[in-house]
Amino acid sequence: MHPRPEQASRGRARAFTLLEVLMAMALFAMAAVMLASAYLNVLNSYETAGRAAQLNEDFAFARQLVLNEPDRKKVEEGGEFATAAGHRARWSVEIASTNVADVFRVGFTCEISDPARPEPDRVTQSFVVMRPTWVIDAAERGKLKEDAKTRILELQGKLKAGQPGGATR
Repeated sequence: MHPRPEQASRGRARAFTLLEVLMAMALFAMAAVMLASAYLNVLNSYETAGRAAQLNEDFAFARQLVLNEPDRKKVEEGGEFATAAGHRARWSVEIASTNVADVFRVGFTCEISDPARPEPDRVTQSFVVMRPTWVIDAAERGKLKEDAKTRILELQGKLKAGQPGGATR
């Protein structure tokens, strides 16, 4: 007696074909590669963010050296220091007088060299500071103060335009 066809198919175990197994493995491999790539991107982002934060701290420290120095000649010489991360920071400034007494425009440049990188990181900033100790020419300072006084009086209407300093109507 031969088994009936419906009984024969029930007796055999169903299994995946070779093609189905290969497709499943290929999909798993692609998913693993994508997840690994995303993980590496996250790690690189953390490293870049940490490096940027360290550089910002080093630039801020150099800027504070400039802002805290009362001697203009020392500031104009520039400076160099070793950072907390073991890099080398070098800064320089260009100081220009403004038309306001004791106020100066400062062009600040800082470079941080890392032996592991071919080019140093560089930041250039411009800011205005009030530094009475940076005055070089006292006569120019007096003239700027007198000009400011004249402008204030003109704005207040107490002085006619073109009148020499100090005389009121």
